[in-house]
Amino acid sequence: MSKEKYNREKVYEYAKKWAYSRNPQYYNYDAIGGDCTNFVSQCIFSGCNQMNYNKNNGWYYINGNNKSPSWTGVEFLYDFLVYNKGAGPFGKETTINNLDIGDVIQLSFDGVKFSHTMIVIQSSKSILDTLVAAHTFDTFGKKVSDYDFYKYRCVHIEF
Repeated sequence: MSKEKYNREKVYEYAKKWAYSRNPQYYNYDAIGGDCTNFVSQCIFSGCNQMNYNKNNGWYYINGNNKSPSWTGVEFLYDFLVYNKGAGPFGKETTINNLDIGDVIQLSFDGVKFSHTMIVIQSSKSILDTLVAAHTFDTFGKKVSDYDFYKYRCVHIEF
C-alpha cells in the first residue's frame, strides 16, 4: 500500500479542466458505451499518479485499446478500488456523509446494475448537497440529487 497522499486538490482541478471537454491523451468512449468511468479514472489518476499494470485485475491506461476493464467499466472500477491490495488507488465503500473531494459515487438507474460513475467535487453530509463532475452526461457542480436514479453507492479513496 502506498504511503503517499491522495491529492484531492489535483483531482478537483483536473475535473474542472476536463468536465466539458476531452483530454486528447485519452480515448473518448462516448460513442461506445460512455465516457463516465474513463473520466473518473483520469481524475483519480491525477490525484494518485500511480497505475496498477496487473493484467488480470489491475487499473491502467496505455491507449484506447490497451487499458484495464477497471479503467472504463463501472462495476470493474468499483471492484478494483474496493478490493485492490496492490499498486494504485484503493478505497472502501462508505456512506454519503463520509465522502470528500475526489471520492466516487456510482448510480443505478434501474435498481439492479450500476451504470454511471461520477467524481465528488464538493462533499456534504447529504445526497441533496453533494456536487459531482462527470462525462457522458457532461457536468461540473451538479447535485447528485438532480439525477433520476434508483440507488447509489459511494467509495472513499484512501489511496
